[in-house]
Amino acid sequence: MATIEVAPRESEQRQGKRPIINDFSIQVATVNGSGSQSANTVLLRSIFQMGIPVSGKNLFPSNIAGLPTWYTIRASKDGYIARKKEIDFLVAMNAETAQDDVMSLAAGAAVLYDEPLKLNGLRNDLTFYAVPYDKIVGTVCPDAKLRKLVKNMIYVGVVAFLLNIDMGEVEKALRKQFKRKQKAADLNWGAAKAGFDYAAASLTKVDPLRLERMDKTAGKIIIDGNNAAAMGAMFAGVTVFTWYPITPSSSLGESLIEYCKRFRIGPDGKATFAIVQAEDELAAIGMAIGAGWAGARSMTATAGPGISLMAEFVGLAYYAEIPVVIWDIERVGPSTGLPTRTSQGDVLFCATLSHGDTKHILLFPSSVEECFEMAFDAFDLSEQFQTPVFVLSDLDLGMNNWMAEPFDYIDRPLKRGKVLTKEDLDRMGSFARYKDVDGDGVGYRTLPGTDHPAAAYFTRGSGHNEKSQYSERPDDYQNNLDRLAKKWEVARGHVPRPVVKGEGSKVGLLSYGTSRWAIFESRDQLKKEYGLDVDYLRLKAWPFTSDVFDFIDQHERVYVVDQNRDGQLLQLLRLECSPAQIAKLRSVRHYNGLPIDARSVTDEVIIQEGHKVTRQEHATAGYSGEE
Repeated sequence: MATIEVAPRESEQRQGKRPIINDFSIQVATVNGSGSQSANTVLLRSIFQMGIPVSGKNLFPSNIAGLPTWYTIRASKDGYIARKKEIDFLVAMNAETAQDDVMSLAAGAAVLYDEPLKLNGLRNDLTFYAVPYDKIVGTVCPDAKLRKLVKNMIYVGVVAFLLNIDMGEVEKALRKQFKRKQKAADLNWGAAKAGFDYAAASLTKVDPLRLERMDKTAGKIIIDGNNAAAMGAMFAGVTVFTWYPITPSSSLGESLIEYCKRFRIGPDGKATFAIVQAEDELAAIGMAIGAGWAGARSMTATAGPGISLMAEFVGLAYYAEIPVVIWDIERVGPSTGLPTRTSQGDVLFCATLSHGDTKHILLFPSSVEECFEMAFDAFDLSEQFQTPVFVLSDLDLGMNNWMAEPFDYIDRPLKRGKVLTKEDLDRMGSFARYKDVDGDGVGYRTLPGTDHPAAAYFTRGSGHNEKSQYSERPDDYQNNLDRLAKKWEVARGHVPRPVVKGEGSKVGLLSYGTSRWAIFESRDQLKKEYGLDVDYLRLKAWPFTSDVFDFIDQHERVYVVDQNRDGQLLQLLRLECSPAQIAKLRSVRHYNGLPIDARSVTDEVIIQEGHKVTRQEHATAGYSGEE
């Protein structure tokens, strides 16, 4: 393979001590259950309020309090919000991981640590700042039981001094965090000020990292994907939600409960919704399917292990043609996997879930805005095609905080599909539930309680003919499967179309979901560092539209980016592509449980390109892969 000349990495810039303004990552290493989440959220929001694009990634343990947890905040003047592979500023608060955390840093990084840890002797190519947190917290928190929690807010003040975060913004973010707890807000604000004052009096700023005000977050909000999905489902008309708690989907259900309590109580004080916590995922999907059959807009939310338990019921809904929406907030597997690590590991599983011949519509949100919007799409598609629809989010999108534009109110009419009313039946006289009248594979249905003698039909998960009568005739079964396949093909023209960026390159990137943000940045890296223009297609749904096959035809090589070991999207593409198209596909896979980062995509593409590329000193000004 030819030698590849790479651009200077950021560690070299750090060592050179050139100022680095609004372009670095902060990692806080603490102990789960210590109250660090509040402190980290205050840091994130303070930077956001300074107008600086920011993102936060929470890496927490899968089991009990007391284990290590990390929170990474990325500030990026260029608007990059994917996880940054390199850590530039470490806040080391956990004795168990401190040495490993320090040793993993690139040269030139800065370390803020708890003084008793004595980390400054580990390396001589980092900048170290020691702070006696226990001494400081004793002066601001007389209650010894609370000191463990308040201690974390001290590092907020120290970081604010070292990185030039406006303390006015810190106070604003802190009081928002503790908005209903005045005493807690005052106590924590005192701790943050104490940390700032100590740093100002005792620490000398040496590292080149600095934050300065910008104007790139005006009007934006911070929200997580599960919250956005719950809000979207409520606006989309969900009336029945059945669930069993499972990480990382639980907060979707919890958020939906809160929204419905606020906005779905009728004038008579009675709820206009039904939310049921079932005994397990099997019961949850069964209830949701029953509600969909009865005419409700119904859904459930789960993760991979829950999907496993739902397989037979999903097959029932597919064959009996009952609408239901299933949100799968993907996490690492197999088995119960790592409940607090992210993945795109359920794509193949959900695509054909259940025994026999099944194909399910899949939607792939990539942002909190799309979590909101695709809640509408999922219900509309499910009722239009009378079938289960999966929305495949992931832990990174679902549980982490993201910047977003305020959601637009979607005022389009709901698509309830082919539902016959009493008046329709009066006009028709009769109907056959599973007959393809319109040539699109979708039959007409009635809802329970329709006041007409012709409204009744049998809903069968076993063999049936067009009139929903029991049948084991080979032609009836084959006709049903062919009609279901036709319906799925028709759905190609109704699912959200992909987003295509760039035109004319020989090389393309193809991805889905949260990989979007790493690729947005990777395209800039490839252009700036290697002079390589790369086109990009981001999928929003399966079945694939014609845009996908056109994109492959237009390029010599297409790199398919998956956050799973087996290249599951690549496998789906191979099922539908021609041999000539398959020959063009390459795989870029990321599956360590961390959110995908741009550098990993860039390096893998360059390695697979296999030809000499040279660093471009004259990066094209303003180049952006932003969607």
